Amino acid sequence: MTIDVWAQHPTQRFLQDDMFDSLRRWSGTSIPAERPPVSATLAAMDAAGVDLALISAWYGPQGALISNDEVAAFVAEAPHRLVGVASVDLRKPMPAVRELRRAVTELGFKALRVLPWLWELPPDDRRYYPLYAECVELGIPFCTQVGHTGPLRSSEPGRPIPYVDRVALDFPELTIVAGHIGYPWTTEMIAVATKHPHVYIDTSAYTVRRYPLELIAYLKAHGRTKVLFGTNHPMITPAKALDGLDQLGLDDEVRELFLHGNAQRIFDLERHR
Repeated sequence: MTIDVWAQHPTQRFLQDDMFDSLRRWSGTSIPAERPPVSATLAAMDAAGVDLALISAWYGPQGALISNDEVAAFVAEAPHRLVGVASVDLRKPMPAVRELRRAVTELGFKALRVLPWLWELPPDDRRYYPLYAECVELGIPFCTQVGHTGPLRSSEPGRPIPYVDRVALDFPELTIVAGHIGYPWTTEMIAVATKHPHVYIDTSAYTVRRYPLELIAYLKAHGRTKVLFGTNHPMITPAKALDGLDQLGLDDEVRELFLHGNAQRIFDLERHR
């Protein structure tokens, strides 16, 4: 079984945003005339043998690029293949907490994701803190991005130290899943994940062939329960993300934990086993 812990099923608002111009330039892709159907995301998953994908809403200062209700509608089309991840508007703390609670208790979402670079606010900003408390109360992970920013926004909020480290110190009960590996601060990210029992790393936005050597060494050794597979679909397809996995030389236990075991445990996905 393979679980993708970071994916999006996009809306036209998401696909057309100017901040993704750099990604389109790197990948040689263009904006489609219409939003791809959910079947297109499922086909991309099938092409790589991905059984389950956590698809995320996107909220930023410009509003909802992918709303929680849109994600819920996508999940409803394929409830055995897709799982919702919430996002919220940081500018409105109490409505944000209530929306997160609704997304989890009514829509069945399994996590919260907020992108610091999108808000230009690092994760230790006071506006996040009510949401961290609510994540702990709801028993869900907080997912975020670490490392440099591909879209045309500042990379500074993606530094693992001091930001993720400080949040983990302030909220030791909070599960944090840090996506995008943390490059060029991968060593910092590994140090933070090693230091804190509830901090994890996902490999979204990187193909296997681009994993830093220090991450591969961590995955094979004391980080085997700490690293999760992700793609960042549609920016990277699952097939492209997984190409070269056999060449990493992972033993059976590490491969199983990386591809699905860690995700099942951390996101409480046992019913999808």
